[in-house]
Amino acid sequence: MPSAALIPTLQSEGQILAETNGCLGLITLNRASALNALSLAMIRDITLLLQTWASAPQIQAVVILGAGRDGKPAAFCAGGDIRFFHQTALSANPDDRCALEDFFTEEYALNHLIHQYPKPYIALMDGVVMGGGMGISQGAKLRVLTEHSKLAMPETLIGLFPDVGGGYFLGQCPGRIGEWLALSGHVIGAGDAIELNLGDVFVQSSALPSIVEAFRHGEQSSAEHVVATVMERADLAPAADHLGLRARIDRHFSLPDVAAIMASLRAAVDDEWAQHTYAALDKRSPLMMAVTLEQLRRARQMSLAEDLRMERDLVHRCFQLRPGAASETVEGIRALAVDKDHAPRWNPSRIEEVTPAMVETFFESPWAPDQHPLRALF
Repeated sequence: MPSAALIPTLQSEGQILAETNGCLGLITLNRASALNALSLAMIRDITLLLQTWASAPQIQAVVILGAGRDGKPAAFCAGGDIRFFHQTALSANPDDRCALEDFFTEEYALNHLIHQYPKPYIALMDGVVMGGGMGISQGAKLRVLTEHSKLAMPETLIGLFPDVGGGYFLGQCPGRIGEWLALSGHVIGAGDAIELNLGDVFVQSSALPSIVEAFRHGEQSSAEHVVATVMERADLAPAADHLGLRARIDRHFSLPDVAAIMASLRAAVDDEWAQHTYAALDKRSPLMMAVTLEQLRRARQMSLAEDLRMERDLVHRCFQLRPGAASETVEGIRALAVDKDHAPRWNPSRIEEVTPAMVETFFESPWAPDQHPLRALF
């Protein structure tokens, strides 16, 4: 493949930057003003680049990073573009509603591609790594963290669930850590991420400029050399913060349903951590917490492809079971990012009002198996 063909024509109008240097393909998320949140065009460009480079013998490794903002905290990727979700879910234009469906189909297919990628894929997870940012990094062969890394799956705060394969990778955390992270959206740093197998190696953020400079302009002659560019600057990770909490996390979050978990936390009146955790859960959608707990527990018995198909069913239901403004997800985004009143009107408003039938409806696929939009994943 001629070198000029290694970078195909991209459609995201500069939101994705692509470079090659020797054997390395470099992808930069270039939407820094939006914390590099993913648009549909960005998802399509990343997919196209990865597919092109997978079949190009000249490219032996891929690195992905987020563009920085001068004088402001770093952000690898803050997730999907939730304002786009809100706008298209409320639109009367069928094309907009199709674009919303396409976003999730193509995002989840990209997540799967990254997990299955045939060449080393390295994610520089500096700063905020949330939601969709976890989706494009958790499948990496080398997940690089710094002291500024902030990892979370905070979807229940907007009436959604931890998607992009969240059921799969959170379900692999030890004990009931996955339930805790999924329901609470708790933010973890590099030490916890490495301890929980949500990251691989720690570097000081001060070392990142030299790493990126070497990727862009140094000799990159082999995949091993690309990996060594990171590993020779690796440092001792900070201590994990959650280790002293594991027994409490397992005790509370192993209970059979969200109502029991919240009652257990609330009853631990002398435990500051339990009270703080209860307060966090109390702000989230009761219905979507119940869906999330069921998602995570089902996903533990699934392959990644099976989990992504289930999550595709779930996200369709999030926007279509109660369309438009009646959707928990639309309401959650309104309260957080549109009106910013931080007062979502959840329906039901209390976890005790959520029934098993309400939850089960989310897991009923709207597609026959041979018609599923992610039927090709395996």
